[in-house]
Amino acid sequence: MIVSNLQNSKRIESLHPLFPQLFAYVKSHDLLHAELGRIEIDGDNLFINNVNPECVASDKQVLELHHDYIDVHILLEGKETIGWKATEDLSEEVKSYQKEGDCALYSDKPTTYVNIKPEEFVIVYPEDAHAPVIGEGKIRKLIAKVKL
Repeated sequence: MIVSNLQNSKRIESLHPLFPQLFAYVKSHDLLHAELGRIEIDGDNLFINNVNPECVASDKQVLELHHDYIDVHILLEGKETIGWKATEDLSEEVKSYQKEGDCALYSDKPTTYVNIKPEEFVIVYPEDAHAPVIGEGKIRKLIAKVKL
């Protein structure tokens, strides 16, 4: 898991060939005022889900795990906590991995929590089980999906 600010994205852009395109797009568009939904950048290789979810209590949120995509969670408005746990420590599967949707769910408790504010992002790789959208109230965020 990587946590940083959009101002510092250049430091990590070399970690994936699609990261420069993603961060350039995010920095050059007013996505806070854009329509909610899927934003196509490079088909299924790189897209953004622009969402406005209601946060939930940490004890109500499950960990999710992906195999085919890296998630980049970028907060636009509000406050969000994201829980994390290493995949090798997962034991309480709630929903087995489904290729369609690229997701498995676990009810394990995270071992680490990260609080983010607008303009900050969290990158989670397939080895990073994560529980997003923890907190209170509605937030506005982007969830970029970057194909491995």
